[in-house]
Parts: sequence; structure tokens; C-alpha cells
Amino acid sequence: MPDSNLMAILQQAAHELLVWVGFGTLVGLAAKGLMPGRDPGGAVGTMLMGIVGSLIGCGVLLLFNTSYKITPISPIGFCAGTAGAFVLLLFYRLLSNSYIVEAVDGNGNGKAGTTVTYYGRRSRRKAA
Repeated sequence: MPDSNLMAILQQAAHELLVWVGFGTLVGLAAKGLMPGRDPGGAVGTMLMGIVGSLIGCGVLLLFNTSYKITPISPIGFCAGTAGAFVLLLFYRLLSNSYIVEAVDGNGNGKAGTTVTYYGRRSRRKAA
């Protein structure tokens, strides 16, 4: 029969894993809800972005103020995690050139009087 101490450790680890998966999904959904436009990744990407964002957000908050006992499952931990996931999503979009769209004509030259409207990764050109 397995040791009862080992079973308690495994049960605690499974509980922590499920908490992080659930919390990461909620934080990722909140960050994607705050950021306008189409977002990369599906359910697993949203969950991973939420987990990494909560680690970043709570870590930065602890870096500046160590007097708090910050847990991810608290109101301040949720806000810090959402902010971290938001910043992570913002950096992803900036590094993937999703926000920087340049107006050019079919030959690759800049075209005067062209307005570019951003719709995710696609752009529509309208003559002014």
C-alpha cells in the first residue's frame, strides 16, 4: 500500500495543477477580452498565456512590494495576472508586426492618399 504522505503530496499537486489551469484560462480570457482584434491561439494558447501572464504579473508585483502575500487566486492576483497576460499579448502583437501596417500600392511603392484600416492581419485600402 502506498505511503499516506505520498498520496497527500500527489493530491496536493493535482489540486495545484487544476487551480493553475482554471485560473490561467480565466486570466487568458480576460486579457483577450480587453485586447481588441483577433488573437492568436486557441484554448490551449489562451490557457498558457494566462498562466505565464499571471506568473509575470504576480512576479512583478512582488518585485515592487514584498509586503503583500499574493496568491493568483485573489482579486489583486487576478488583476496582476490579467495585466501580465495583456502585456504578453501586446508584446506578441508588436513583435509579429500585427499593429504596424504600411500603406503601399501594388508595385510596393508608397501611395499618396491611401488610408489603411486595420482588421487583424489583413488591411483594406481606400482611396481618399
